[in-house]
Amino acid sequence: MYNSGMQNNHTCFVIGIAGGSGSGKTTLTNAIVREIGEDKISVLPHDAYYRDQSARSFEERVLVNYDHPDSLETELLIEHIHALCAGKAVDLPVYDFKLHTRAPETVLVEAKPIVLVEGILIFAEPELRKHFDMKLFVDTDQDLCFIRRMQRDVSERGRTVESVITQYLTTVRQSYIEFVEPSKRFADVIIPEGGMNTVASEMVIARLKALARGV
Repeated sequence: MYNSGMQNNHTCFVIGIAGGSGSGKTTLTNAIVREIGEDKISVLPHDAYYRDQSARSFEERVLVNYDHPDSLETELLIEHIHALCAGKAVDLPVYDFKLHTRAPETVLVEAKPIVLVEGILIFAEPELRKHFDMKLFVDTDQDLCFIRRMQRDVSERGRTVESVITQYLTTVRQSYIEFVEPSKRFADVIIPEGGMNTVASEMVIARLKALARGV
């Protein structure tokens, strides 16, 4: 079903995990990394690549539509995929979700045989999409996604319940309908409930373990 990771002239195998916000992408990512081994996988979260907003006031930053593809520096992500597959380490951006801008520090990501890219919009970007050797879509009911998103944003990103609801109604839901849901058709495998679906997760992980022995 999949080749050895060379279809894009890469010397590594590139996996994309997409799905709505709160769908379980990170849970699935963590399960894959845990089972395959941190020494074999470089992880690039798409939401680390939100564009720097430091030139705007805080009030202006809050109004940016962070659920639109234009809010992400996808071209830099593609550069980093190329670099990792060429055996070069990259400086992963760090985004400060409380201040709505890119932080000054970065995180060094070493080159490894497998590159895993995770994000809600990664299959909606044609130039990015063609770099993936395996495309997984986490398909979870939107009411559950909303609850998970609220729990995360309030506890981890310093948001209020009211702000989470407002953002969901103004941009998140529309983005899912316009960009995320349609991109599901590009997936090789659709996983209901993401990392919580142990049967599907174990099948994907078994496949990746076999591939990891060859890259």
